[in-house]
Amino acid sequence: MPQRRVTKPVQVGNVKVGGDAPVTVQSMTKTNTRDVAATVRQIHELEAAGCDIIRCAVPDMEAATALGQIKKQVRIPVVADIHFHYQLALEALRQGVDCLRLNPGNIRDPEKVRLVAGEAKARGVPIRIGVNFGSLPPVGAIGRTRGLHRHVDGVNILAKGSAAAGTGEGISVVDHMVATALWEISLLEDQDFDLIKISMKAYDVDTTVEAYRRLASLVPYPFHLGITEAGTARSGSIRSAIGLGILLYEGIGDTIRVSLSDDSREEVIAGFEILKALDLRQKGAKLVACPSCGRADVDIRRLANDVDALLRDLDAPVKVAVMGCEVNGPGEAKDADVGIAAGNGRAVIFRKGQKARVVAASEMLPALMEEVRAVAAAKAPVKAG
Repeated sequence: MPQRRVTKPVQVGNVKVGGDAPVTVQSMTKTNTRDVAATVRQIHELEAAGCDIIRCAVPDMEAATALGQIKKQVRIPVVADIHFHYQLALEALRQGVDCLRLNPGNIRDPEKVRLVAGEAKARGVPIRIGVNFGSLPPVGAIGRTRGLHRHVDGVNILAKGSAAAGTGEGISVVDHMVATALWEISLLEDQDFDLIKISMKAYDVDTTVEAYRRLASLVPYPFHLGITEAGTARSGSIRSAIGLGILLYEGIGDTIRVSLSDDSREEVIAGFEILKALDLRQKGAKLVACPSCGRADVDIRRLANDVDALLRDLDAPVKVAVMGCEVNGPGEAKDADVGIAAGNGRAVIFRKGQKARVVAASEMLPALMEEVRAVAAAKAPVKAG
C-alpha cells in the first residue's frame, strides 16, 4: 500500500484522529436524541461492537440539551451533528460534546461560523466540516474570505464558478465540493482555529473519491471518509467498501463511517471488515472461508456462517480458515492461526499449518472453536499485577 497521507492530528475526546493514530470506526445513533435512555442504550450496544466515536443528530434545542445527559453515561466520544442553526452548536458545546459536525451547505453566515469556532476553540473541541453532495451551497453563496488566499485552488475555483455562472454552465460537482470545503476551512482559519476534520461525501463513488483526492493535496487536516446514503446492509456495504477501500488503499483517510439503512452495529462491523481487509486494523478475528462447490462433503456454508457468528464476540486478532475439500483447504488452513478442512465424514484441524486433531464431522464446530479460543487466549495481553 502507498504511504499513508500525513495529517495534523486532532483529539476527539479520548480518541486521536489523524497523525499516526489508527483509522477509527464511527457510527451514528438512529434513535431520537431527545430520548436519552434509548440513545444511551444504543450507544452502549455500539461500544460493545467496537465503535470508536458516535455521532448524534441535533434537530432542535431539546436534543441539544439532552447531549449532556447522554455524554455522562457513555464512554466513547460524542459528536453533535448540526444543520441550519448555529445556536444548536453553541448549546452542544455547553453540554460538553467532544466534536461538532457543521454543514457549510446550510450554515453559511460567516459571522455565525466564526462565533461557533471561537467557542469551540475555547473548549479545545474539533469541528468536522461535513461537505455533502446533496446540500451544497449555491456557488454565489461562498465568497472570498481573508484566509482564502492561502488556498489558491479555492480562489481559482470560485473565479471559474463566477465566470461560468454568467453563461449558465456552472462548475463541476467535484470543483464545487472542494471550493465549499476550502471556503469553510478559511473561515475557521481566520479565527486561528485548526482543530479541523473534513468529509466530502456523495452517493456516487467516483465523485466521492475524486473530491477527497483533490482536497488531500491542498490541506493538512484529517479526513472522515464515507459514502453518503449508501443503502442497505448488502448494497451499502459493497458501495462503501469500494469507495472507502480505494481511498484507504491510497493512504487517504483517518476515520470512517459506513452509512447503512440498517442496525448501526452493522455499520461498525462493515467498517472493521474494510479496515481488516486492508490490514489497517487488527481488531477481532479474520475469517477465510471457501464458497463451497460440488466437491464439498459437508454443508460448508452453514459451517462458515456458524463460525462467523461465534467469532463476532472475539477481540483477539485470530485468523481462522474454514475449507470444504482437499483442493484449497489444506493450503488455506496452513496460512491461518487455526484452520479446518472438512470432508468424507471427518475434519482435520490445523494450528499454524500443523495438524492438531482429526474429529468427526458432527464434532467439527465445537472442536474448531475450542482451538480458536485457545489461540485467542494465547494472544491476549498479559495484565499487570
